[in-house]
Amino acid sequence: MHHAAYVFDAYGTLFDVHAAVRRHAGEIGPDGQLLSEIWRAKQLEYSWVRTLMGGAYADFWQLTEQALDFALRKVPSADPALRTKLLEAYWRLDCYPEVPAVLKALKASGAKLAILSNGSPEMLDAAVKSAALDQILDDVFSVDQVKRFKTDPSVYDMVVTGWRLYPGAVSFQSSNRWDIAGAAKFGFRTVWINRTNQPDEYRDFPPGLILPSLEGLLAGV
Repeated sequence: MHHAAYVFDAYGTLFDVHAAVRRHAGEIGPDGQLLSEIWRAKQLEYSWVRTLMGGAYADFWQLTEQALDFALRKVPSADPALRTKLLEAYWRLDCYPEVPAVLKALKASGAKLAILSNGSPEMLDAAVKSAALDQILDDVFSVDQVKRFKTDPSVYDMVVTGWRLYPGAVSFQSSNRWDIAGAAKFGFRTVWINRTNQPDEYRDFPPGLILPSLEGLLAGV
């Protein structure tokens, strides 16, 4: 079913969060995947903990740095001297191959397109421009505006308030199942982009649709 608005999570949905480590895999060695997984897990954990604490907001770039520092300590085989290179690579993450074509097709259908992300405005601006998506997207919503991270309802509310839409008019796409749960509870129509065939969870807040990539969105266009 075609929707008036398509809103996308950024990291893991449009942009490959493991691309930074993969870019320097030769220098990191055999534990690169482990390093990347710990980096991502801690990045998210820090966002949830700070939101639950209340009044403890730090932008996503700070959390990304802190999470990498932890991951480098946790994986001693990875050279800490690579820290600067890895952080620089995170500003220019690869987007998934189907992303530009899917977004262009949705845009051509008359839909509004946006990103809704935990990322800081500077991080998102760099990622969007690096992937040449800046001419396709209508808006980029960062949690920096509300100083709380997903899955706080105030994050999802930025879209309906900013665009003056009912939640049901928004199709929200994310590769993060917890993000889909939060968006579903808020009232968005949700599409879980399950790129790595993960088992389902949060079953009391199910996705409206499960797809292996964004390409399935074009079936309704």
